[in-house]
Amino acid sequence: MVAIRLRRHGAKKRPFYRVVIIDSRKPRESKAKETIGYYDPLQDPPEINIDLERARYWISKGAQASNTVRSLLHKVSNSEKQSEKQA
Repeated sequence: MVAIRLRRHGAKKRPFYRVVIIDSRKPRESKAKETIGYYDPLQDPPEINIDLERARYWISKGAQASNTVRSLLHKVSNSEKQSEKQA
């Protein structure tokens, strides 16, 4: 099964995450099929950049998003909807 989850990068005590498509049986740091975005929790506010089209594509193919990624996708889609209303 394919999963959408976070891969940790960055130095000790300075996490930076990439949102990746990966086989769910592989360890966290294994080679990913595709990188669709990133998440930097140390910025104020936290910086989230995810390609929603690619995320929707993989979800339609049966990929399961982790709880954290599901939350990030929800935040990104809500902020995109708000920016469309303002424009």
